[in-house]
Amino acid sequence: MSAARAVGRLRAVSARWAVGRLRAADDRGQSVIEFTGMVPIILVTLAVLWQSALVGYTFVLAGNAADKAVRAGTVAEGNRVAACERAGQEDVPGSWTTRISCAPQGDLLTAEARLDVPLLFPGGFDLPITVRGEAAAALERE
Repeated sequence: MSAARAVGRLRAVSARWAVGRLRAADDRGQSVIEFTGMVPIILVTLAVLWQSALVGYTFVLAGNAADKAVRAGTVAEGNRVAACERAGQEDVPGSWTTRISCAPQGDLLTAEARLDVPLLFPGGFDLPITVRGEAAAALERE
């Protein structure tokens, strides 16, 4: 093989290697672009998870408010319904729209708590979803 031919081959191999290296260098910002494209999907997923947690927490608050209301109403002296409604409102944070209704039915006192589910942040807008919590207990004799 002549020297000119060997030099030509070496240049061809060097050129292919240089082109391959340039292509590899072009992928440097790819992960940033992919992450930027995924940010909206990540944010929507977080918002859905947070809203699901708020719905679950509203169920817990409604059940607890009804239980506490009926417990206070059964042992109250005097106006049982007023004591029941007041106790039902005590532990519910002010950010939740709450309606407590208590009514004696024979030997039972029933309480119903209705809470509106907030949209993303309690105290702002509410979803058109109302969560109900119900409880009943036997009245104690005076």
